[in-house]
Amino acid sequence: MANVDIKELLQYAVDKDASDLHLTEGLPPTLRIDGLLQHTTYPVLTRDDSKKAIYSILNDEQKIRFETELELDMSLYIPDISRFRVNVHIQRGSVEAAFRIIPSKIKTIKDLGLPPIVADLARRPNGLVLATGPTGMGKSTTLAAMVDIINSERRDLIISVEDPIEYVHKNKGSIIKQREVGSDTKSFASALKHALRQDPNVILVGEMRDLETISTVITAAETGHLVLSTLHTPDAPQTIDRLIDIFPPYQQKQIMIQLAGCLQGVICQQLLPKKDGNGRVVACEIMTGTSAVRSLIREQKTEQLATVIQTSAKHGMITMDKTLKKLYDEGLITEDVAQFRAKNKGEFNNL
Repeated sequence: MANVDIKELLQYAVDKDASDLHLTEGLPPTLRIDGLLQHTTYPVLTRDDSKKAIYSILNDEQKIRFETELELDMSLYIPDISRFRVNVHIQRGSVEAAFRIIPSKIKTIKDLGLPPIVADLARRPNGLVLATGPTGMGKSTTLAAMVDIINSERRDLIISVEDPIEYVHKNKGSIIKQREVGSDTKSFASALKHALRQDPNVILVGEMRDLETISTVITAAETGHLVLSTLHTPDAPQTIDRLIDIFPPYQQKQIMIQLAGCLQGVICQQLLPKKDGNGRVVACEIMTGTSAVRSLIREQKTEQLATVIQTSAKHGMITMDKTLKKLYDEGLITEDVAQFRAKNKGEFNNL
């Protein structure tokens, strides 16, 4: 396949409503549509095809960084097509890439099918709100919708630190400063440290990857800022455990106290194929920072959080299994999908 036209491929991916495009040696360009990989009818890529196509979108600095680190995360904007989150990597000596399509329009909480409590969390004056779940489950899209609420309704200064920048926000009532790791700042931790001196009301951290970043995020949430971020954890109790366990034992008690004081909510989400085969629907577990939740975190009784979530619907909480049951009852997902994704199969069957 000589002279691979990367723009043509990306336009094709957008036209097919794909979420991702993969360039892999020995396969034709491959799309992910509604969560499933589908090969295109384009010719199979050779090693040379793949490298030439990918290098055609890199500037000199990006090429040097990739050849030095053998990894590259970047954002790509192609006018009249879309924005893309790009990861360039090497697989058995072959230069390959994954492109995530970022829709140009920021959807509302209602459009995304998320419960109203998610919008309520965006309206909190301070504290920590986390969107969690596996890669590709819409965490960034949820946070973008929350930021858009703040941008529309408040007169705040919002600072985001992302790797790379995905959704581009325009200033509405608020001012938004979006900084990209690698081009605008050296690291999440460095950007966060300095962000606290830039008079922010709201801070968005694309991902909490290390102890220093998590520590600064908790401090920022404690000191009057609203902080939004993501973690790759499957449910709310494990999210709290992960935040605590990353710290050395002698610090964990203090972190529990800090976290109990600042946590506003955890939104755990996954995307499921719709029953009619037309797209995907979001399913979520939500835990809000009630006095009962804060008390359990402070006392390191996170194993009891699941019970509190089950019995606190009046506070906007819901378990993943109850969400799955609701989606099944509404005819949005099949029983097989609901059973497969249920956390507690016995409890789900009782529902």
